[in-house]
Amino acid sequence: MSVRYLSCGDTAFTVEFGNEISPVINGQVMALHAAIGKAKAAGQLPGVVETVPTMRSLMVTYDPVSTTRAELLPEIEALIARGLKADGKTRQVTIPCCYDGEEFAPDLKEVAKATKKTPEQVIEAHLNSAFKVYVLGFMPGLAYIAGLDPSLYLPRRSQPRVRLPRSTVAIAMDMTTIYPFESPGGWHLIGRTPLMMFDQRQPQPVFLAPGDSVTFQRIDRKTYDRMAQEAERDTLDWKKLVKP
Repeated sequence: MSVRYLSCGDTAFTVEFGNEISPVINGQVMALHAAIGKAKAAGQLPGVVETVPTMRSLMVTYDPVSTTRAELLPEIEALIARGLKADGKTRQVTIPCCYDGEEFAPDLKEVAKATKKTPEQVIEAHLNSAFKVYVLGFMPGLAYIAGLDPSLYLPRRSQPRVRLPRSTVAIAMDMTTIYPFESPGGWHLIGRTPLMMFDQRQPQPVFLAPGDSVTFQRIDRKTYDRMAQEAERDTLDWKKLVKP
């Protein structure tokens, strides 16, 4: 395994595991993220502030008063040399999604035409995809969820939208995502979930986390409306959607 260490100013550096997006590389990133977390909990790696996983690298931030990059690198190299194993503590998350109508799925027909499928076949392929959250980014709560069925691979839209609704489900390349806020967006819109991806009323405002396994569950408009009202009132039973 070829690993590169790149400086990020005088308080951080990245540990880069490769130059592509793949489950293997991301697995190494998440395993090192977990290993450093365990070491910190055991009183090791003094001076490490936090680690920030990306698709193919891990940023390590540290307190320059307490330690240096030169001091930390041998310890992190030793963690990698001992072998990085996933801790297995991934959540199984179910995302209810309504794919009905132009309001919720304005690009569904266009995606079907581009992929030579019917709209129902597009929905089925999305539902059957084996998704995993790689990273969070762009805005609070927006997860980059890889594992889209290869038959649905499409580039981003040539003309992004200036505004799209909160909780819209979209696809592009080999990924799907859920927009946590009303925002601009350049992916293909194929559905909407009643869930909030960012809810500051919750102890953990961001719903999804790196490493989560994600399955989409089709719901009709009536079920969507009911669950959306429950989410707004903060009476939705989230425990039914997440299995540790």
